[in-house]
Amino acid sequence: MKRFRETVVIITGAGSGIGRATALRFANEGAKVVLVGRTAATLEETIEQLPPDRTWIHTDHYLTITCDISKQDQVAAMIKHVVDQFGKIDILVNNAGTAVQGKITELSDDDWKQAIDTNLTGTFYVCRAAMPHLIASKGCIVNVSSVSGMGGDWNMPAYNAAKAGVTNLTRTLALDHGADGVRVNAVNPSVTKTDMTDAIQSNEEKTNKFLARCPLGRLAEPEDIAAAIAFLASEDALMITGVNLPVDGGVSASNGQPQF
Repeated sequence: MKRFRETVVIITGAGSGIGRATALRFANEGAKVVLVGRTAATLEETIEQLPPDRTWIHTDHYLTITCDISKQDQVAAMIKHVVDQFGKIDILVNNAGTAVQGKITELSDDDWKQAIDTNLTGTFYVCRAAMPHLIASKGCIVNVSSVSGMGGDWNMPAYNAAKAGVTNLTRTLALDHGADGVRVNAVNPSVTKTDMTDAIQSNEEKTNKFLARCPLGRLAEPEDIAAAIAFLASEDALMITGVNLPVDGGVSASNGQPQF
């Protein structure tokens, strides 16, 4: 099924994890995919993983752009490059992010700035630069927030604050631009098998503590998140905007009490 044939999709943080899985999902469904990230080599690795049957793919269907989304000038140049290449933007997936751990008494100014600049300010910059083009195409945005943006975690005040900002930015953009024909939603994953969660995956005790809280009893795969992103970007979700969708195996359904 090629739900996104001829649509232009920008995916930030496309060099690994959820971003890579999302790029592959949209590519498989016919989209013209723009892969954005800070490291050219990882973006090229994503390109190499595109489906081997490329009979329907033209050489101009894919574009890689190195860009630090926390830098406003780089974001503006990236958006201009996309529009110059494809003439429009239909879908924006803001996936780039970073996790910073440590209690507030342990965090440096640089730690705080890194979390806010990449997760929240970068999302703001890309949304702002892309919005006029999304209004023109009646397109949509899917932000990648986190269940950490819906409730608190121990030892992650900077990350939680940044993702809470993304969660509420999503709601506000949906309110402000629904009349323009632009839908804005977010997915809110819990622990997903990516490089960012290596510290949990490699520690059996930590993994088991998480699984005890997860009704479905497993960590999410990047493809699980990509599937939800594709749904929210598709015509199947035309009446959905302003939603922060937990993709967490049921973790956020609990009030935090242990199972008795």
